[in-house]
Amino acid sequence: MFGTAGSRAVAGRLTEAGYETVFVGGAVRDHLLGKQPKDIDIATAATPDQVKSLFQSTVDLGTDHGTVLVIQEGEPIEVTTFRTEGTYSDSRRPDDVQFVTSLDEDLKRRDFTVNALAMTFDGAIVDPFGGQRDLAAKTIRAVGQPEERFGEDALRMLRAVRFVATLGFSIDPATEDAIRKLAPALSRLSVERVKAEFDKLFAGGSAADSLRKMTETGLADVLPLFPELPELLAACAPFRSPSDGWASLMAAGRFTPGDVARAYKLSNRERAYLRSVDSLLEVRKHRGYTVDDFYTASLGPLQTAEKLAAALLQQQPASVCELEAALDALPIRSKHDLAVRGEHVIGWGERRPGKWVGDVLDAIEHAVLHRELPNDYDAIKEWYVHEYERED
Repeated sequence: MFGTAGSRAVAGRLTEAGYETVFVGGAVRDHLLGKQPKDIDIATAATPDQVKSLFQSTVDLGTDHGTVLVIQEGEPIEVTTFRTEGTYSDSRRPDDVQFVTSLDEDLKRRDFTVNALAMTFDGAIVDPFGGQRDLAAKTIRAVGQPEERFGEDALRMLRAVRFVATLGFSIDPATEDAIRKLAPALSRLSVERVKAEFDKLFAGGSAADSLRKMTETGLADVLPLFPELPELLAACAPFRSPSDGWASLMAAGRFTPGDVARAYKLSNRERAYLRSVDSLLEVRKHRGYTVDDFYTASLGPLQTAEKLAAALLQQQPASVCELEAALDALPIRSKHDLAVRGEHVIGWGERRPGKWVGDVLDAIEHAVLHRELPNDYDAIKEWYVHEYERED
């Protein structure tokens, strides 16, 4: 049965009330591909006010554009009124929206045929633009005239290439020609929207094909950092995660972590990942990892650094099992794992708290990490009393 309990309850209530209601978009596409649908959206002939009148708990997500969030048994469900759209002055948002009662008119405004599919509450597929045919042919084809669709929202060109990565599809020749023609419009997009597409692209199983398609269509020429990239980035695919992809971009273009972070407004977590990979890769160029290297790293950056070392240095990478074994062999993973705390150190002597406490803990951490001292309270106290206690 398609949909979650909440989405089916919402669709059923709208249908019972006499409003044509369907499941739409990527969730229907994924269902037909045998995948678990995500982010199930509902489209309906009911206006936003009519939708809100049928449900007790709703949130306006943009009623001017027809979208209401219905909270059904704790589950948030997006419901959007059938609509047509006017011109796109900013190549992103329509200047005006008109609500309609025709499902075909609503589907006509969508980007690609495989996303212009709908499913009724009873499971019937509505497919006015040959989306099922293109699913079978594994083809990304714009709905109607490609230049019109890309002129409405330039991000759709990058989405087409992203679907190459995530679905393993090819792009219809006419659609690809339009991308080549309109590629410069990508430069007007916000970096946040571009990054969100790359996060999904990097997670795709056919990311290498997608990256090559970016070069072939000219999209790479208008994106930050990409014009300077060699074929090496595609050789680093597939990527384990978006962070793995951004780190691979950094290494392939010989950029600094800051270069990539600034260009694509990476999060602090992503920045830290890139810094760790950069540090590990620099070590890997000259020697193998030491206990101290493993202690300051985590498995994700280590896996990325090893993959990049294999691509950049033509060296055999350590396996995941080897990396996990090295991390598991560490006696501690952080200072928090020590059997003692600062208050213990202070209590062992008669000195006032101060910088010396941190110095002692650093020495204990080093000794335990290098197995010069067991991570045992009594052993550490004895070591401190006999070998590390000092005068004021």
